[in-house]
Amino acid sequence: MPKQMAWEPNGGTDMRRTKLFGIPLRAVLPLAGLMLAAALVAVPSALAGSPHFVDSTVTATRVGDSLIVSGKEAGLGDESQVHIVVSATALCINGGGNHPKAVNKASVQAAGDFPVQNGKANFSLTLTATFQPPCSPPMTVSYTNVTVTDTTNGVTQRLSGTF
Repeated sequence: MPKQMAWEPNGGTDMRRTKLFGIPLRAVLPLAGLMLAAALVAVPSALAGSPHFVDSTVTATRVGDSLIVSGKEAGLGDESQVHIVVSATALCINGGGNHPKAVNKASVQAAGDFPVQNGKANFSLTLTATFQPPCSPPMTVSYTNVTVTDTTNGVTQRLSGTF
């Protein structure tokens, strides 16, 4: 009499498995395939974003001695907020359009946290320069090298020009 192996169903010699947890494999495999396909489609859209500043919305406007930088960032995925930092170089410019003294130059910065809604965040930050000696009329404050950075995602945009 042939020796029976304990792991073989019904004591037979066929080594192919036909059931998984009591369910026929022909029913399990298509279901597993559908679950894998659904996971491959759903996971990237839920987890990954493509953070970027929406170019046409990022603006800088000088109001008196201050600079207001506003804009929108999109492609943020499921984050709750982003940390935005704006930095610039402020210059005190005389009536002839020149920057007369090296001491009348300052690096300025402003930062804030902004909520993300539907993968987008709107932001607005104000930078104000102070000089010693003061930049008083007829001299005016001018801003250059304006940079907007989302430190949460490592995204940066530079604004060209003088404001």
